[in-house]
Amino acid sequence: MSDEMIDEASDGAHDEASVSLLIVDDHPVVRDGLRGMFESAPGFVVLGEAAGGEEALELAAALDPDVILMDLRMPGGGGVAAIAHLTRTGARAKVLVLTTYDTDSDTLPAIEAGATGYLLKDAPRGELFTAVRAAAEGRTVLSPAVASRLVSAVRAPKAPGIEPLSAREREVLALVAKGTSNREIARELFISEATVKTHLTHLYAKLGVNDRAAAVATAYERGILG
Repeated sequence: MSDEMIDEASDGAHDEASVSLLIVDDHPVVRDGLRGMFESAPGFVVLGEAAGGEEALELAAALDPDVILMDLRMPGGGGVAAIAHLTRTGARAKVLVLTTYDTDSDTLPAIEAGATGYLLKDAPRGELFTAVRAAAEGRTVLSPAVASRLVSAVRAPKAPGIEPLSAREREVLALVAKGTSNREIARELFISEATVKTHLTHLYAKLGVNDRAAAVATAYERGILG
């Protein structure tokens, strides 16, 4: 970690009125844009940037930000797995998801993993500032599209005899749908290949299928995958 990054963290720690941020996105242009936006606005300090979930966890531990702006789909470790890890370890930072995706396969696992809020990248600047301040205070912030999806998911009638998939099983299934191998799934979700196989066995049983292709097809048919 550079001295400059550590200095930034120290400066932010002394400014009690400011909300400190860690920006996590695999696109440098997006990170630069968000950093410039928040650094030009009063009441915010950007402590650092990460290009993936694994790096985000390291920086979150080192910098202790108030809020982490987290993208979801990144090659350097997915956002949902990082959120789940932060939740499990009792991290102080609140996670505000900022992504281009609002499908059920992204939204529900992120919220279930412990995200405080979920916004889309087309949110106006003022809305984003308000959301970050709200997240820092522990208040839930959801874009209208995401809120609507969550309400629909909660109200959706469940077919008798069909056990719902867990958040982790949904994560595994979403990656399977993208053609991700067991080894790659294990790496992205910070779990072992044996655990991936166990999740697959469980979701096959819940979906009443015997292989990956049938699982994906059934999941789309039932609306589990958007």
